[in-house]
Amino acid sequence: MIEFKFTAEKLNGQTINGTLSAGTVGEGKRKIYQLAEKNQLKIKEIQRKSSYLYKVRRGKDKPILGEQKAFTKKEVEEALARLGFDVVSVNKKLLDFSFNPPTADIVTFVKISAELLDQKLAYGEILNLLINDTQNKTLKDTLKEINNDLKKGADSETTFLKYQTVFGKFTAYMLGLASKSGNMTEIYKATAKFLERRQEFKKNLRSALITPAITMFVLFIAVLFYVGYIFPQTAGLFAEFHIPLPPMTAFTLKMSNFLAANKIEIAIVILIPLILFWRFARTKKGKFVLDRYMLKIPILGSLVHKTLIEVYCRVFFTLYSGSAESIEPVRIASEATGNQYFEDRIKSVAIPLMIKKGVGLTEAFEASGVFTDTAISRFHSGEETGTIKNTALQLANYYESETVYKLKNLIELVQVFIAMIIMIVMILLTLVSAETATIHPNAPGFSNATFIERTIA
Repeated sequence: MIEFKFTAEKLNGQTINGTLSAGTVGEGKRKIYQLAEKNQLKIKEIQRKSSYLYKVRRGKDKPILGEQKAFTKKEVEEALARLGFDVVSVNKKLLDFSFNPPTADIVTFVKISAELLDQKLAYGEILNLLINDTQNKTLKDTLKEINNDLKKGADSETTFLKYQTVFGKFTAYMLGLASKSGNMTEIYKATAKFLERRQEFKKNLRSALITPAITMFVLFIAVLFYVGYIFPQTAGLFAEFHIPLPPMTAFTLKMSNFLAANKIEIAIVILIPLILFWRFARTKKGKFVLDRYMLKIPILGSLVHKTLIEVYCRVFFTLYSGSAESIEPVRIASEATGNQYFEDRIKSVAIPLMIKKGVGLTEAFEASGVFTDTAISRFHSGEETGTIKNTALQLANYYESETVYKLKNLIELVQVFIAMIIMIVMILLTLVSAETATIHPNAPGFSNATFIERTIA
């Protein structure tokens, strides 16, 4: 997140200062001006927190180089002077880029934190240990700032949500909530498990869908290049000399000529839909539609659906503390799934039924239409016996075991299918090439040697 500090003036001339965070510069300025309009303020100055490179020394010691974030150069100079350093230089960092840390680093941070919390180590000490051992610069700087904010007594939830672009919205919320929940260790363990499962599922989904799609695309380009460019260089010579062509060679040459004559039109037909689909998928409506129909894909859709229910139940188990406080866990668990359609059905159907009509949890889930019959049956049993929290955990573990096993089998099946397609394409290309090699000129007085001589000439 980018931090901003602004100076504004009230209608009575009083000057006030404020700070806020935003994901982008544009979003930050928009928030500030909306705040000013709402409170009838006149913005005088907006400053963005940036990175400054400094060089200092103490006495005749060797100069020390470092980096510090601040709103102005003067802030850095004053802070270093207060620490007893002689400031040699302070310059704003020209290329102030920061990339989000890999998901694996976030998972490691949460998992190690959970293990150390389980050993009763103070959270401040845990942060200090991880700050020293973390290699990723963005994550290291983020942990430093979180540690400083918490030492100053800042609200943990607000502090972590400031860095949701680094951790992710759900992870930041859970880590912020942990400090105030009374069961910090359990929430960290549950968050680590959730992140690991999500990472594992994405990896498996890439193996089942993305990797085969890339393989097929590369194969398609290779065949297109062979048919459209390499093959005509040889087979076209036979046509030029009016030599009869075998069926497969003749068909391939027709395809080649068609591709050469209509390459612009073919490129448009292939690329335009892909670009439009990509742009549509990036919109809010597009993501909703894709998330909805993702659940209806044969075989894979069922696995995705059950994985979403697993994630939902795992988060619900962590946050649920009783029927009197069930709305918030229901809402947060829906956001954790990462599926816009699943989340919308919970928020627009299940929660309104629970709030306005006072229906039970199972009835609300059933009305949402995003839970399987098995899940509804288990929730119904848990609601009747008062064990709905444990029921959610049982469902999560059950669907985890099922989806891991079935997804592994699906990946193996897809890999075999792709291998068969590659084999068939290679056989066809080999047959066409072999057939072309058997062509003999049969015109009177026209021999193979004559053909080769004229070809070389």
